[in-house]
Amino acid sequence: MIYKFAIGFAFTFLLVTNISSNLPELGLNLFSSLNTVFPAGLQGTVLLLLRVSIGLLFLLHGYPKITHLQQWADLLKMPIFLCFLSAASMLGGGICLILGFLTLLASLPILGSMVFAAYLDISQGKPFMARDPYLIPEEQYQGPLGKGEPPSWEKAFMYCVMLIAIAVLGPGAYSLDALIFGR
Repeated sequence: MIYKFAIGFAFTFLLVTNISSNLPELGLNLFSSLNTVFPAGLQGTVLLLLRVSIGLLFLLHGYPKITHLQQWADLLKMPIFLCFLSAASMLGGGICLILGFLTLLASLPILGSMVFAAYLDISQGKPFMARDPYLIPEEQYQGPLGKGEPPSWEKAFMYCVMLIAIAVLGPGAYSLDALIFGR
C-alpha cells in the first residue's frame, strides 16, 4: 500500500512542477525553489505567511526531538543517527524557511522526514484521519502516549503538501532568497 502512496506522491510532484522543462533554466535559483519568479504583493505575503508558519511549526517540532533524542529514537525503534538527521533538518530547515534562505534546500529534507513519518503511520495501520474526538468515548480517547491527539497520518500528509507548495512556488519576494537570487 505504501508503494502506491509513494508512486502517487512522486507522480503528482512531477506533474505539478513540470520539472523536466524547468531545470535547464533554473541555474542558481535551484537553491531557492523550482519557480524562477519571486512574487510580491498579495502572493508574496501569502508565501511569507505560509513559509514562516511552517518554519515556526518545525522549530517547535524539532526542538523537543533533538533535546530528547534517545527517548524519541527508542519510541520509534529507529537508529539515533536517523532521528538526529530528522530533528536537525526540522530545526535548521525551520530557521531557513522563516528567513526564506535556501528555501528549496531547506524544505526537501523536512519533506523527506514527513514522507517517512506518513510511511510509519501507514505501515502501523493508522487511519488517514482519526475519528473526531467528540465521537470517541472518553476512555478510548488516547494515543500511544496517553491522552491526546488520536493517531493518524493526516498531519504528516498536510505538512508534505505545504512543503511541496513552498518548494514549487518559492519563498516569494519577502525573503533572503529574493535578495540573493532575485533579478
